[in-house]
Amino acid sequence: MEIWINPACSKCRSAIDLLDAEGAEYTVRRYLEDVPTEDEIRAVLERLGLEPWDITRTGEAVAKELGLKDWPREAGSRGKWIAALAGHPKLIQRPIITADDGSAVVGRTEDAVRDAMGRG
Repeated sequence: MEIWINPACSKCRSAIDLLDAEGAEYTVRRYLEDVPTEDEIRAVLERLGLEPWDITRTGEAVAKELGLKDWPREAGSRGKWIAALAGHPKLIQRPIITADDGSAVVGRTEDAVRDAMGRG
């Protein structure tokens, strides 16, 4: 498993604490420093079964600067959203856990983190 975190995020710290308490094996990716490429974001979206706007933190200041709330949420705009996430990783919802079975979850709740652990 890999977990994308921002160490300043309380949800990320809670997810790490739970993984550690359960003895899970995982690697940490500090995605603000080790920024995912557009291809990596596409791959995670496919694993999540979500669209880029589903994992975008629209309340961030940069989201307001970019006017994200007015961007179309449709297939034709998908590339623009993905480019924004790659260019401004702070917009990416966190933590994201990629499981060994090829799936992924946004681990904002204990249940979601446990679900990811159950997938290996």
